[in-house]
Amino acid sequence: MVSLEQLLAFSAMATAIILIPGPAVLFVVGRALAHGRRSALTSVVGTEAGALTAAAAVAFGLGTIVERSVLIFSAVKLVGAAYIVYLGVQAIRHRRSLEGALGNADGVPEGGRAFWQGYVVGVSNPKALVFFVAVLPQFVDRGAGHVPLQMMIFGAAFSLIALFFDGLWGLAAGAARSWFARSPRRLAAVGGTGGLMMIVLGVTVAATGRKE
Repeated sequence: MVSLEQLLAFSAMATAIILIPGPAVLFVVGRALAHGRRSALTSVVGTEAGALTAAAAVAFGLGTIVERSVLIFSAVKLVGAAYIVYLGVQAIRHRRSLEGALGNADGVPEGGRAFWQGYVVGVSNPKALVFFVAVLPQFVDRGAGHVPLQMMIFGAAFSLIALFFDGLWGLAAGAARSWFARSPRRLAAVGGTGGLMMIVLGVTVAATGRKE
């Protein structure tokens, strides 16, 4: 159904896009700095699950509706942006409690909550949504049939590649946070920095325009 050549070509393009830091990477780094490595990695899983949901929406036609409607696209984008800003504000508010949290499961919030926070970011990520809408149809062999399934295979490949590289970002940021954890003052500072990063990211996503 999907040839190896198609999959490799798509994976190469997806990797090039994923390696350019975007909302998902900045969110994961911010989570790692504010809440620790485990929270960041759980958020990565949620983010890629959200991206896979966006790919499914494109595969079954909803992506075209979102892409063509300025109102719907803007609504999806602004909801995601507002949620990221909210998480950043919460991280800043609780930055001085990070030392105690670090000694309790690496500062991770409940696993389910971290997952769903990442999911909201992934499913509302304009970068991923536009990529799926613009790129997925180009790799589909309509003569082979099962077009939605082909798109889902490509979407799954994208999510797996992103899971690997975004996970590396989370691990690296988590390691840096461990160094800051040696000083309560430095830890509070890095927690605030992570929260500030998420706020800036949310504002940036909200201000991102759509190519007509």
